[in-house]
Amino acid sequence: MIPLLFLVLFAEGAVALLLMVKIGPLRELAMRGVEQVKTGKGPATVKTLACTLSVILMSSVAAIVRIQDRGHKIGNVSPMDQVLWRTHLLEASLIGYTLFLAFVIDRLHHYLRKLITLRKSANTSREEVEKLQMENRSLREKEKSASEMKKLQQDMAKLSEDMKKLKSESEDHQRKASDAEAHVNALQKQSEELLLEYDRLLEDNQILQSQLHYKG
Repeated sequence: MIPLLFLVLFAEGAVALLLMVKIGPLRELAMRGVEQVKTGKGPATVKTLACTLSVILMSSVAAIVRIQDRGHKIGNVSPMDQVLWRTHLLEASLIGYTLFLAFVIDRLHHYLRKLITLRKSANTSREEVEKLQMENRSLREKEKSASEMKKLQQDMAKLSEDMKKLKSESEDHQRKASDAEAHVNALQKQSEELLLEYDRLLEDNQILQSQLHYKG
């Protein structure tokens, strides 16, 4: 049984080492192997083996205690008892290390699974945070665009008011220009009438002068 225990112990040590140290894809293979042991009938088989090894461990410890008690009573330990004592001690040590490594492998697998889940959750959370940051950036850009649009609308309203004011001033100038043009036309008409009157007066003056000259 001792060679089998050495083999199991070395195998457990290799699995524990692969779980603790990441060596390429070997950790994933070790994780899958442990998961297969924990699925189906694996847990029941492992518990049965653990119970069996525990019983053998207690039996070995009891044998070691009996041999020591017998040696203390007799005062001398026979060579046969020494061989049995060393055999039971080695067997108990190997079983203890085997059970301990099995427990370590189970805890390592549990915490690695939890670590993988936490990393996936962290990646998901990071993606959600990046998505929220992008949405926040988009909202800020929209708010900036909205503020720029509002400012543009204000500028357009101001330009519209200025255009209305300029249009009103233009209409006022046009009205004044029309009034001035009408006044100029009236002055031109009055000037023409005065010129006609002046021509008529000149004709009358010439007629009077010709009549006075004729009488003289």
